[in-house]
Amino acid sequence: MLSPTAPLTPWILGAVLVALLAFMTWNAIRKNRREYATFKRQRSTKRRQKMFRKWLRQSFVNFGGAAVIVLLLSWQFVEPFTAAVDEWSWVAGAKQAFADSGWLGPALVGAFVLVIGGGAVLGIFLARSETEVPSIGDVQALLPRNRAELKWGAALAINAGIVEELLFRLALPVLIFGVTGSAVAAVAASILIFGLLHAYQGLPGIIGSVILGTAFMAIYLATGSIVVAIVVHALFDLRSLVLIPVVVFGVHKELGNGAPPVKKVASDAAELSTP
Repeated sequence: MLSPTAPLTPWILGAVLVALLAFMTWNAIRKNRREYATFKRQRSTKRRQKMFRKWLRQSFVNFGGAAVIVLLLSWQFVEPFTAAVDEWSWVAGAKQAFADSGWLGPALVGAFVLVIGGGAVLGIFLARSETEVPSIGDVQALLPRNRAELKWGAALAINAGIVEELLFRLALPVLIFGVTGSAVAAVAASILIFGLLHAYQGLPGIIGSVILGTAFMAIYLATGSIVVAIVVHALFDLRSLVLIPVVVFGVHKELGNGAPPVKKVASDAAELSTP
């Protein structure tokens, strides 16, 4: 761990930040676009599963590994960053409300998640007779088409919730804060970077990801718990990658022989980052 008082620490963290951004830029612009374009043309379930496995492995290693390395180097800045954002009135007010409420705070968080989740489930059931569900961004190809692909959709959703929240809501903001000393810059830049990494989904996908990233960041800052943000993110992706395909399109009834889906699979708010 680097000391916040060491004169070379900002320079070292800056070099780490530049290297991380360079890697993610290459990953998003070159690799993701190329692989996703190829993936959209694939009809074989076996080939799609192979790509799902590759993305799952790479996401876990690249994003998860980056989060661990960054946190090891910048852990001493976690407390100063937290103290800085706690000075924001809405964050301080939210945390104080949770502290004063005792058991009521976690109960309200759980109720909020249930209301949002329940509303999403209700909307999905109401749309189960539709042949097409509007989507934000070019995400249709990501959604499972049959039972064989559902497990990979679930795995990708859970993995994204864990590694993306650890990196983009915890590690990256702390790293940027260690370089700039600004909590505002750290929060804003990490949200923007999260959105830009979804460039393979087109401009609507970037905008949608920025909105979702802002919501996940607000949840993390307001509760002070990265676990809550992880759970909400994972549930959102499970909704898109498992619940919608099952309830609306009945993909669990398709065994998975590589045939194209009966209906056009789409999500009205799908968000998933691939490596």
